[in-house]
Amino acid sequence: MTTLWAFIKATLGTSLPITAFAITGYSSILLWRNCSNRVVKAIEADNSLMYHQNVCVIYLLCARLILEIADATVSIIVLTIMFSAIEWRSMPADILTVTIGWILLAWFAFALSLVVGAASERYELVEQVWHILTYLMFQLSDAAFMVDWLSKVAQEYILWVHMVHATEMIRHGNFGSAVRTNEDPVYLILFNSVLTLIGLTLVKETGRRVEPE
Repeated sequence: MTTLWAFIKATLGTSLPITAFAITGYSSILLWRNCSNRVVKAIEADNSLMYHQNVCVIYLLCARLILEIADATVSIIVLTIMFSAIEWRSMPADILTVTIGWILLAWFAFALSLVVGAASERYELVEQVWHILTYLMFQLSDAAFMVDWLSKVAQEYILWVHMVHATEMIRHGNFGSAVRTNEDPVYLILFNSVLTLIGLTLVKETGRRVEPE
């Protein structure tokens, strides 16, 4: 899609370069979607490792999540540098803002995955419906649009969606003053903190139920 639009010099109804827009949207989805998908039934799959005294459930999940976060981070860095080198996009206007937004999104992905990983071990239904839910979440994730493009009424509702704030911050850092973004990092930090606490609680409780096979 990026290649096609770049060759015909098209944009999504704005002056934004489609390449940079697509990279920020795709990479954001890749981060939280792959992390959460990776931990579904992960405890059951790695159950044999629980025989080792120093291995517990949280270590199993963290190992997978660290790899997924690292993979998505390398992906966005490589794509940004590569397309900047061939002048299909410019380098981010504010790398610090991009970095903070990415860290907050990675934190959200980590916390969400703890909840999903623990829940999938306890409830079979989670494995069956989670992939469907990720597609529904994609529609609201701000990957294919920007909040400023929506009506005022729609903006009020979409800003309740937590990962939207991270994506808006990443695009703020990429495009600078060329766009008007709507992010509240404090809201995302508070949400991530609560979600992390819930995730850790569920993982701890799940760990008590797991018996090595």
